[in-house]
Amino acid sequence: MPRVEKEYDDIPGTFVFDQERSRRGYGINMFCMSLMKAENRKAFKDNEAEYLKKFPLTPEQTEAILKRDYNRMLELGGNIYFTAKLGATDGHSFQHLAAVMTGSTQEGYAKMMLGGGRPIEGNRSKSGKHERKSKPAAKAKGRKKAGSKRG
Repeated sequence: MPRVEKEYDDIPGTFVFDQERSRRGYGINMFCMSLMKAENRKAFKDNEAEYLKKFPLTPEQTEAILKRDYNRMLELGGNIYFTAKLGATDGHSFQHLAAVMTGSTQEGYAKMMLGGGRPIEGNRSKSGKHERKSKPAAKAKGRKKAGSKRG
């Protein structure tokens, strides 16, 4: 069943983990949660494709996991906190995963975040319908503001 488009699907750079994605990603999330146990991490690392057969995954979900395509896992219903367990199983920090997911290096990602994150301009919507059309005109100096007591 295809995903019903939501208004918030227009947010760039993320997939909102809603009720529909939660249902769709059940198998991905249960797989990732299984990695909390050392014996499951070992079984997965010994034969990844075989281990994944224990979970109700679609072929697309299985492929995303095997390729470590974290953005695709999120799109297919993975929860970021659960999918991070797969990254940890591979020995990666959350910062590493975030950098990979944003197409950046760890250093570049850290610098961006320390600098306040992504700029809002150009990142309001995928469709562009929420982008500011033009910059607001600067207020003239000395203009009386509404409600001002200045005469």
